[in-house]
Amino acid sequence: MKSFTYERVDTPQAATAAFAANTGARYIAGGTNLLDLMKLEIETPTHLIDISRLELNGMGETEDGGFRIGATVRNTDLASDMRVRKDYALLSRALVAGASGQLRNKATTAGNLLQRTRCPYFYDTNQPCNKRKPGSGCAAIGGYNRQLAIVGGSASCIATYPGDMAVALRALDASVETMTTDGKGRTIPLGQFYKPPGDTPHLDTVLAPGELITAVTLPKPVGGTHIYHKVRDRASYAFALVSVGAVIQKDGSGQVAFGGVAYTPWRVEAADAELPRGAKAVTAKAFADAEPREHNAYKLTLAQRTLGAVLAQAKG
Repeated sequence: MKSFTYERVDTPQAATAAFAANTGARYIAGGTNLLDLMKLEIETPTHLIDISRLELNGMGETEDGGFRIGATVRNTDLASDMRVRKDYALLSRALVAGASGQLRNKATTAGNLLQRTRCPYFYDTNQPCNKRKPGSGCAAIGGYNRQLAIVGGSASCIATYPGDMAVALRALDASVETMTTDGKGRTIPLGQFYKPPGDTPHLDTVLAPGELITAVTLPKPVGGTHIYHKVRDRASYAFALVSVGAVIQKDGSGQVAFGGVAYTPWRVEAADAELPRGAKAVTAKAFADAEPREHNAYKLTLAQRTLGAVLAQAKG
């Protein structure tokens, strides 16, 4: 790990000001992903800004009947909150599926959204990776790509977003609230938060340098049956090959997002309308533009069968 300086801040304004004043700065809260990347020298910040003490750890109802989650709320606290378990059960179930209890005790809402890909070529510094080193190439495209994206990729990158929480948030129509280094705030729908790889796969999100996530907001509860189904190589402590987060109503309608298949939690709203017709119709629409590779074409079938299991469970 390369040397770095460190400071702790008490307000969001102080955090963004510190970022603007220090070249090579990064925010850190739980550090469950960033510290690993620093040890491998994939991430090499010269200054860490500790935001774990900011007063962004609250949860509560919004004026329009939705729910607001502070950026530094720990995953354990969010998953166990009774309001979340009752009205946004999909989110609670995705969080519990996401990691060990020890990691959930440290990981935060914002940090979970910002975790980086687990593509093995990204983590292997002996291999070319445009996400790690822009312009170096993508070893995954011609290499072993069993875990990687089947849709939404580019000629520069086929890495996947690895998390579970964001899949549930995408199915629930969440938005991300932020503060920029000039003190301005904005709200970004989660469906627009992750940046397609294109020619710049090293840019994971649409956040500007130093832009700080302050909260995640959910619309008012939609009811229905909430199911999160994750298919992985091990029963625990493993990232999804394919995951499905869905809210299914009694009439068969609903909303669904897929994990493990793209650079972002993958949701095609037009595919939601196909839910009453079954899993085959939904996945045909959701993955109409899929470009599977040599080792990951199985994910198309796996996504359909996993959604089929979700729909069958929703019917009781």
